[in-house]
Formats: sequence, C-alpha cells, structure tokens
Amino acid sequence: MKLRILHVGLGPLGLRIQRDLAARSLGHTVAAVDPAPALAGQSLASLVPGAPDVRIAASLDELPDWKAFDVALVTTSSDLRLCAPTFRTLLSHGVSAVSTCEELIYPWLRHDALARELDALCHKHNARLLGTGVNPGFVMDALPMFASAVCNRVRSIRIARIQDATTRRVPFQKKIGAGLDRAGFQKGIDEGWLRHVGLGESLHFCARYLGFEVERWSETIEPVIATRELDCTLGRIAVGQCAGVRQTATGIVGGKPLLEFEFQAAIGQADPHDRVTLDSDPPIDLVLRGGVHGDVATSAIALNALGAVLKATPGLHTMATVPMPTCSDSGARR
Repeated sequence: MKLRILHVGLGPLGLRIQRDLAARSLGHTVAAVDPAPALAGQSLASLVPGAPDVRIAASLDELPDWKAFDVALVTTSSDLRLCAPTFRTLLSHGVSAVSTCEELIYPWLRHDALARELDALCHKHNARLLGTGVNPGFVMDALPMFASAVCNRVRSIRIARIQDATTRRVPFQKKIGAGLDRAGFQKGIDEGWLRHVGLGESLHFCARYLGFEVERWSETIEPVIATRELDCTLGRIAVGQCAGVRQTATGIVGGKPLLEFEFQAAIGQADPHDRVTLDSDPPIDLVLRGGVHGDVATSAIALNALGAVLKATPGLHTMATVPMPTCSDSGARR
C-alpha cells in the first residue's frame, strides 16, 4: 500500500522532493503545508507537474483530519528550535515524521533537553521522529557506521566531503557565502546563517556509535577564496571574493585527535569527492569520486527513509537506530 504523506515545507528542497515523489511509487501527498504567501492556497499540482491536486495550507491548524496521514515529511529549517513547534504538533497527533533538519541528526549535542522532550512525546503518542539527509545523515554518519561493520577495531576516523557547489540550489550557494567579500563572509558567520550545519552533530554521532568518548571538540570555519573568475546561479564571482566555505571539526579522545571531519563546498571546486578513512582492522578507505550530489541525494534519502522510520519502535531516532533505508522504488526491476 502506498504511503499517505503530509509534507511540511515547500521551498526549493521540498519541491525537489515532490518532483521525485511524483516520479516514484513510494506514496502520494495527501496534504501540504507552507506559510509563504506565494505558496499558501495554491494547488500543489500547479507547482509540481504530476503532483496531487491538493491545496497548500498555511499552517498545520488548517488540517481537518489527522488520521489521513501515515507519515510526515518536514523540510523547513536547519535549526531544531525553529522546527520544534512543528514536531510537537505532529507527534502529539501520533504522526511519525522524517525531517531534513540538520540539527535533528544528533540533537543531543546542542539541544539535549529538547531532544528528551521530543523522545517523550514519541513514546507517549506512539510516534517516531528521524532526522536524515546526505550530510549530515549519510556521508559522514550512516556510511562510516556501516563501513565499520566489517572491522574488528576502529582506532580513528577521518571524513572529508569536498563539493563543487556550482550545480547546487540557490539557498545552498547562499549558505556557503558564494560571491561575498571577506567582510560579508564574516558578517554571515557572526549572524549565524553562514555555515554548514551538522558537522559537530556528525562527529558526535560517529563517536557515540563507535564508542569514542570525546573529551573536547572544536570547529573552524574559513572562506574558500576564488583564484579565477567564476559563474554561479547567484552571479559572477570575481577573483578575491568568496567562492565557498571550508569547515573542520576535531574530536579529542585520550588526548589525541581521533575524529577529524572536513567539509568544503565551493563554486568551481576541483576534484570533488567524498572520502571515509578508518584506521581500523582491516583498514577502510572509501572514496566516492565526484561526490554524492547533495540535492539529488537529500531528496532520495528523505523519501527512502519513510518506510524505515515506520518500521522502527516509537521514539526519537538516528540513522543508526532505524532499519537501513534502501532505494525501495517498487517500479525497479527485480
């Protein structure tokens, strides 16, 4: 039976997910919510060819029947505090949810009290809640954990995600500071909107499930400066302007940097790739040439995780506590 889906958040990523859902056989959207004046009141079918002809509600309060959904998709914000009211409403009505909220990947790092509250709501109302995505969620989280399954021992872990952001959606290019000067880049950092969200969450996710006790950890962030003129959806980037962002996170265990994570995304980035290196028995060195495309993969994993979260026990979950999502397109050859 196809899943009946409630979708909250129809920005560029949300619409991408709706396009992919319309092309697959996983389920159908029976309700959609987005408060943006340009979207509320419109038919979803007018925005996404092939999507159901359902009216986009301005808020969850407008939904008439909470038993009409099997599961919810939430694609609204990276900040767990901003998503929390939506999660509280869904869980209180017994609706399980998958979200692309990056801080939900491992919420105990920055929002421990809120994580415990959401977990309690899940248990009280027989619901499940999962944060997922390509990164955080897969490349720096689920992938290294699954790779460690063939190891007798893991002594340290290093993960690098190096992306060419030229083909990424506009909000992502803005979030990495593409086209800004150094002063504008620093202002974005100070205001809290310019950064890759989830690097610390990925580090602590891996530490927890690999059994590392992190004594302390740190993050760095700096611009990637254009050394030649570049073009992106935001416009021309001159030499000396910011082409993107580089962030690192380091976890100290036993006085040594045993967890090292690097994220770099820039317009025109050379040699994009994802790499997971485990100093382990046996040693693991996984390299995904070209890297996993963020927009395509985030949409795919959000949809593929819907069935997995419904099979899980009630509670607040991570990618390590639900059944492993797979590409479960029922139209695929068997």
